Amino acid sequence: MTRIAIIALMLLTGSNFAEAQQSDPRVADLVQAGKIRVALFLPQYVKDSATGELRGLGTGFISIKVWGELATRLGIKMQVVENPTPPKAVECIQAGACDVLFTGIEASRVKEVDFTPPVMQFDYAFLVPAGSSIRTVADADQSGVRIAIVRNHASALALSRFVKHAELVGAELPDSGFALLRDGKADVLAFPREVLIDYSTKLPGSRVLDEPYGINAVGVAIAKGQPERLAYLSEFLEEAKASGLIQRLIEQGGLRGFQVSPRAKASAR
Repeated sequence: MTRIAIIALMLLTGSNFAEAQQSDPRVADLVQAGKIRVALFLPQYVKDSATGELRGLGTGFISIKVWGELATRLGIKMQVVENPTPPKAVECIQAGACDVLFTGIEASRVKEVDFTPPVMQFDYAFLVPAGSSIRTVADADQSGVRIAIVRNHASALALSRFVKHAELVGAELPDSGFALLRDGKADVLAFPREVLIDYSTKLPGSRVLDEPYGINAVGVAIAKGQPERLAYLSEFLEEAKASGLIQRLIEQGGLRGFQVSPRAKASAR
């Protein structure tokens, strides 16, 4: 039954919308478990060293807000599962220890997990230090140029598909990649534009190139073999886009460079 048909039925019968959401068989396992486990990875969150309080950053901010909304609808709790890197978060999904993960829809990941249609998107860019002669993407892909990347991050996967001459210098975490640039061990840092803008404030004279080198379409990953849950979550996220929720969260989170992805085409029935 389509969402419109469900709403029409509720209007006729006086059924409660929240009850209908809870009784949807496609998410009955989440309701029975009483929680939805949300995978986050660095730098999607930061923890207060004194209080241990976790705060979502960037895509992590959107994730916590969106899944908090769904948890409320289903009458369950939201549990954040911290992961150090994107691959570890994907492994958490595969192992059944996490239920949902906001991450870039990369070809390599599609083999490991299933994705909803894109929810939002942002671009990848380069950060260069003061005095750098690099002004375009082509300038960076030259012999002798060292580009710092975060290993296994979607930004690194996108870059590796077209770089032919520059040397890619890997780091485990974004801060480590920035340290390579700051300490002169790399000539360029490749990462999502929003994060680079923040890093640029910590390196006087540095600048983020206007030209992007790729676009990251962000969707929600779940474990393979759950088509009904995938359909439910896809419908929920399309509603969040259409209602303006995703756009409002982008604005509330101050996520520069983020845009809501175009609405997905309705599947044939």
